[in-house]
Amino acid sequence: MLGFSTVKVSGSSMAPTFMPGDWLIVKSIRKNRLPLKIDSVYLVSDPIRPGVKLLKRLKEQRVNNDVIEYWVEGDSLISEDSRKWGWLGRDQFLAKVVVKYSG
Repeated sequence: MLGFSTVKVSGSSMAPTFMPGDWLIVKSIRKNRLPLKIDSVYLVSDPIRPGVKLLKRLKEQRVNNDVIEYWVEGDSLISEDSRKWGWLGRDQFLAKVVVKYSG
């Protein structure tokens, strides 16, 4: 298994890059410990609502006591993201967006 799956965008936090109804192919990164890339878009676990998955762009990373922390934001200013939650851990990153396609 290659770890690819599809995701349908349902919110507007990544507008105008991804709009509600867009379909994305994502690649699982849960077991892949390669570094995350700044400016890439990832599917992340919502730190406030367990089980909810969100699309966010990785904006920054920092090392804090030998632990790498990640700052994510939606492309829309109305996005709930690190501006509200703060820094995320690596374990909250589920998949990387590979491509948008018509569903």
